[in-house]
Amino acid sequence: MNDRPPDVAARLSIRERPAGSPILYQSWDKLLFMHWRIPVDVLRPLIPPRLTIDTYDGKAWVGLIPFTIGNLRPRSVPAMPWISHFHEINVRTYVHLNGIPGIWFFSLDANRLVDVITARAFLHLPYYHSAIQLEQLDKTIIYTAQRKNSANQANLEATWTIGTELPQTEPGSLDFFLTERYCLYAANKGRLYRCRIFHTPWPLQHATLSRCNSSMLEADGLPAPEDQPLLHSGGPVHVEVSPLEEV
Repeated sequence: MNDRPPDVAARLSIRERPAGSPILYQSWDKLLFMHWRIPVDVLRPLIPPRLTIDTYDGKAWVGLIPFTIGNLRPRSVPAMPWISHFHEINVRTYVHLNGIPGIWFFSLDANRLVDVITARAFLHLPYYHSAIQLEQLDKTIIYTAQRKNSANQANLEATWTIGTELPQTEPGSLDFFLTERYCLYAANKGRLYRCRIFHTPWPLQHATLSRCNSSMLEADGLPAPEDQPLLHSGGPVHVEVSPLEEV
């Protein structure tokens, strides 16, 4: 499907808090955004036909993003230590439908099995259970992950250093295109869904990647990157998740 690309106004309007009450609250921190350009025709067979691949200057992008989640809780329920704090990795690209830009996830890995099961059931997202460890030494983060009990094996070993603060992204810039995303799309049994996300604009920092060994992209049917990624460090942000809606 050839949906008209969202203009800057549409990309800004999706950042506004949606009507209604959120169903989940959480915080995201210690993100490393790793992005690579990828040909649109490589992505097209992996994306539902109704979704149009979002591009910047005619180029599509794929992202590998490790981070940590904290204070996850449903509305009116306090955070619980054994399920509310965990690490996650997502592999994603960018799409739009009816002028609304969002994220399409190829995979998500988390180290809390209950969260994996819940997200698969209620958000229709392709979560996997992985053993994930994060160690922080001053500004340097050492992140390791190994997918568990799955025929679709994948791993990640990454070490990066968080640098100086970046200015807030400018609407229309590549940094804005890659990081300022406020909804996700998911599919289940031939049906397509959208989920709105609200948080303040990303606080971004420079990042220096000193090690990255990964098979995450390849496990999702994507080509192994041949060049160095575009890097941003991000967080923290406090997040509100709205109910899933069929589109």
